[in-house]
Amino acid sequence: MKIGIPKEISEGERRVSVVPKTAAQLIKNGYDVIVESGAGEGSYFSDTEYEQTGASIVNNPQLLYSGVDIILKICPPQRREVEMMKSGLIYIGFLSSALDSEFIKLMRERKITSFAIEFIPRISRSQSMDALSSMASIAGYRAVLIAAQHLEKFFPLMMTAAGTIPPARVLVIGAGVAGLQAIATARRLGAKVEAFDTRPVVKEQIESLGAQFVEMEVVADAETVTGYAKEMTDEFLKNERKIIGSRLAQNHVVITTAQVFGKKAPVLITEEMVKKMQKGSVIIDLASEQGGNCELTEAGRSIKKYGVTICGAINLPSTLSIDASRMYSRNIAQFFRHLYNTKDGTPDLKDKITKDSCVTYKGEVVNEIVKKALQKKGTNTHD
Repeated sequence: MKIGIPKEISEGERRVSVVPKTAAQLIKNGYDVIVESGAGEGSYFSDTEYEQTGASIVNNPQLLYSGVDIILKICPPQRREVEMMKSGLIYIGFLSSALDSEFIKLMRERKITSFAIEFIPRISRSQSMDALSSMASIAGYRAVLIAAQHLEKFFPLMMTAAGTIPPARVLVIGAGVAGLQAIATARRLGAKVEAFDTRPVVKEQIESLGAQFVEMEVVADAETVTGYAKEMTDEFLKNERKIIGSRLAQNHVVITTAQVFGKKAPVLITEEMVKKMQKGSVIIDLASEQGGNCELTEAGRSIKKYGVTICGAINLPSTLSIDASRMYSRNIAQFFRHLYNTKDGTPDLKDKITKDSCVTYKGEVVNEIVKKALQKKGTNTHD
């Protein structure tokens, strides 16, 4: 089997799906690895490093896509990339943001089998493949550093000749992987941290990191079986905003991470709530690409409204491209080994990890979540 590692072409993307160390492991396992020239340059992995592992370098992406059996990628493929794929190719990488009717049509025409790494179920035996969590942890860490850069006061308690300066107060909304990493990082910088989440099960995790858990009414089924937060009712969101609003004016930094898998992010901070925040405060909205948790967020931009800086953070893992690439590379390699660790060397579609992550099989949509979403739009999902 020939494995292709293309150069990411999405704007601002600096990561690479497979680093040289992982490429060497794949080659040792009997696979041919072909890397597009410059694929690793954004993460400071040179073509020479790949060649030293035994990988081949190609300069033309058309030759790569048409000459390999499997593509390992990070960003969802763009139209021109799908058009270069040979019939029957297998794609492994992120996919959900590209799943529209036109994309599915192209995949079906080329009989592409695709696996979306973000659909890997959150179960114990898939932890080593969980790229979503790996990238979320980077985003949570980076969000605090961005906040510290924009905030015009110290994070830690400072004892100075001019007097004692109290620590910054940070509110983290959403205690998933990104939120917990944000809490840990803000605490390391010396901030006083409190966190809010609709899932009472995370209280112990929040407190173990030295933060205070902001209480609200307990919701027994606030979490899905796969560990994601559930979409809540309008009445619940109204109560949620009320509790968050009561904490905003007391904090200097707010980091929002609340997302519902496959849905638009809930608006938890309204314009009226922003008006009541302290001047000089900072909001880092990690849900900006899904619409944002703050009503005023503009994805990809930092703006100032009512004396508050609002950062619509996007693709933060790419800003730490070296470690992000290493982490993702380990995740996707583990997933690849899982898919092809079968007696006949083909994916076992009865296995939960394989079944849940498979979007198209030989061009036909087989993922139930994707199938239902496309059928609602009137898209044909099979011949």
